[in-house]
This record gives sequence, structure tokens and C-alpha cells, in this order.
Amino acid sequence: MTVLDIMTEGVMLVEEGGAILFVNKAMEAFTGYSREELVGQTCAFLDFDCCPRDHSLETRGPCPLFKHGFLISKACSLRRKDGTRLTVLKNARVMDSEAGAAIFAVEVQTDLSLLKEQEREISELRKIISERYGFHGIIGASPPMKNLFDLVTKAAASDAPVLIYGESGTGKELVAKAIHKLGKKSRGPFIRVNCAVLSASLLESELFGHVKGAFTGADRTTKGRFEAADRGDIFLDEIGDVPLSTQVKLLRVLQEKEFERVGDYRPIPIDVRVIAATHRDLRARIRDGSFREDLFYRLNVIPIFIPPLRDRPGDIPLLIGHFISQTAAATGKPITGVDRDAMEFLTHYHWPGNVRELINVIEYAFVVSSGSVITRADLPEMGLASPVLRETNRDDSPRQSEKERLIEALIRAGGRRETAARILGVSRQTVWSRIKKYGINVNGLPLLSTPSL
Repeated sequence: MTVLDIMTEGVMLVEEGGAILFVNKAMEAFTGYSREELVGQTCAFLDFDCCPRDHSLETRGPCPLFKHGFLISKACSLRRKDGTRLTVLKNARVMDSEAGAAIFAVEVQTDLSLLKEQEREISELRKIISERYGFHGIIGASPPMKNLFDLVTKAAASDAPVLIYGESGTGKELVAKAIHKLGKKSRGPFIRVNCAVLSASLLESELFGHVKGAFTGADRTTKGRFEAADRGDIFLDEIGDVPLSTQVKLLRVLQEKEFERVGDYRPIPIDVRVIAATHRDLRARIRDGSFREDLFYRLNVIPIFIPPLRDRPGDIPLLIGHFISQTAAATGKPITGVDRDAMEFLTHYHWPGNVRELINVIEYAFVVSSGSVITRADLPEMGLASPVLRETNRDDSPRQSEKERLIEALIRAGGRRETAARILGVSRQTVWSRIKKYGINVNGLPLLSTPSL
């Protein structure tokens, strides 16, 4: 038994009747009992909470383990001599004779207390990282994100309308909430409207409210979202999907600071800052006649561009750590991270669904993973077929107007590349390379002074 005594895992041999035949030195250390105190007792003496309770064990009845033949990686706790409990990972298997009769079971216990402590330390470290690299719920430390945080802070100090551009899943609502929290109207309400999910008639009623009898089913006067947002901020998500008839009324709200309920003629004054967002190319929509140019310029006073996840791969490990910590707390599963192969794959993946897709991948991995770290095998195959960067269909995305956005930023920045970089949320080198790429003559642009944010 010398080999068993030098193992760091606790080993225990149990006969079919449940009596303990042998324990190694590690098991003595785990339990606080000597070998002499344990041998001859039933395994129920240690009160494992993962074992099926069978009170007949006190009289050496059949051990439930022998009914199944094995137990694999079961987390449970045992009761020590001093009355405290120790969390262990138990693996057990029944050993049979050549004739097939059960001889005894071998149980191996791994002390999980150190792992639990490591999990606590990792959780604390992630909390510190989140606080250091987080910005009102947005995680990022890359240059594009630092530029974004800086612009959001400046935009929040103004009451001017903000237009947030970004692909689906980049976190446009989080940016809008950050602007609200940092802004002058933070004590007021923050009202969100998804303009893409409502029909034209329903959207007008939702935004401006209606009076009794305004349409079939309007049995009472109802306030709209703008009225609810008075003295606060309203977030109009997917503004590019608003029908033209509603765009006219939105323009009046922005110009006159008042609106009328559906079916009424009396104007209602409001004090609301409008924050809008879109994943569409609004300039292209202006050209095809589906979006009003005057409304665009009213909304686009402070444009903010959120970089897609593929353009900030250095933030992916931070995001993974943050979402693992959140999901572990929500599910109770002791998953602490991802292995090297999985991390390599995730950091090189194209992420067409951006941060929202990353959250879904982590949640999926938590469901299928049986270990303490997420492996490549735990990642979903659908949508993750290849880590090779590939182009996705962006027929109606802001990336189509990259040149136009750059020109606009340069005009607003008075030709200063560093200021234009902050407006776009990219590095100065990126601005310079795009100027060369598109052959833009900065001196030939109608340059304005730097905007006050």
C-alpha cells in the first residue's frame, strides 16, 4: 500500500456491505480520522452527501454503489472528525473477480477546497478587471473602445441628439444607457422604443400616445413614450426602420420640442433628449427616398460609431472572462475559464453576431461542458464552422459608407485626423490609411471647426 500512501488524492476501499477496508494517508488528512478509526466503520460514517441514503448501512446493508458499479466525477462533501465538511470530487468503481462477483469498491476523493479558493480568487480578479476595463456595463480596453468611452463621456455632457451606429449585437443600447447615466437627465427616465417591431400606426400611438376614440379599440386616452420620457432620455432603437409618416412627427419633436397625441390637435411640450441608433446606412436610405434628409441631420448631431467585435480582438479574452463569471454565478456551475485551444479559436473567429453571439456561445458551452474549463469541443459547431475571417452580407450596414463617414468626420474635425479618429472610434493610423485608401484630398473638403461635445 506504499504507492497509495504517497498519492495526494484520498483513496478508500469499501466492501459490498459498506464496511471500510482501507484508507490511505491522504484520506486520513482529509477526514481528520486515523486509519484505525476508519477501518471497520461503514462509509455512512463519513456522511457523504452525494451517496444515496440507505440507513441499512448502519447495520452493514448493501452499499448503493454496488447497485450501479461506478460513480464518475461527482462533487459532494464529507463530514470531518471536527464536524466541518470538506468538498471533494468522488470517482468510484466496483472491482469484480474473474467469476464476475463484486470484491470491493475503490473510491478516489479529490480535495476541491483549493479549487474553490482558486475560483473565488479568479472571481475577485475578474471583478477587478471588469471595474478597470468596464465602462457602465461595457467591457473593453482596446484603443477603439477607449475612444468610444471618451466620446460617450463628452456626448453625455450635451443635450444634443445622439445617433449611435453599429452592427447588430455590438451593444448600442448599452451605449445609450451609458449616455443617460452620465448625462444631465440621469435623474429622469430612460425610455426605450424598438422602432423595427411596430407597424406605422402602432408606432405613432406608442411614441405619441392617443386620445379616446382616435381609432378602433382606443377606449381610453393613453400617454406615449415621449410623454413618459419627459425630463429624461428616449432611446429610439432601429431608427432607420421608422416609416416616413412618423419621421415627419419626429422632426417636429426635435425642432419644436412638442408633439400631438394621435387623434388630438393640442400640442404637448416636452423636455426630452433623443438618442437614436441604427445598424443601417441612413445615407443610402436618404438616396432611395426612405429616410428624410432633414431628420437625419437633426439626429446626427453627435454621431457615435461602435466598432464590431472583429475589429477589437484584444477585448475578446476580457469579454469571455466577464461572461463566464456572470454565467457561473447564474448557473452555479464551477467553470472558471477556457483552455488555450478554445481561446485561440474564439479570438480568431469573425463574430458576425458580435458581442451578442459571444454571449450565446458562452451560455451554450456552460450547458454542454462537464469540466472546470471550456474546451474547443464544448463550443457549438453551428455558426462556428471555421475561425477563418470571412465577409458577411452587409447590404444595409454602416460599413458600406465607410468613405462617407470618414469624409463627414474629417469635415466635422476641421481636417484634424486625431479628432476624426475620436469621432469614428478608431486609431489615428486607421484614419490615415483610409484617407490614402480612398484618395481623399483633406484640403479640398469644406472643413468646419471641431464640434463642441
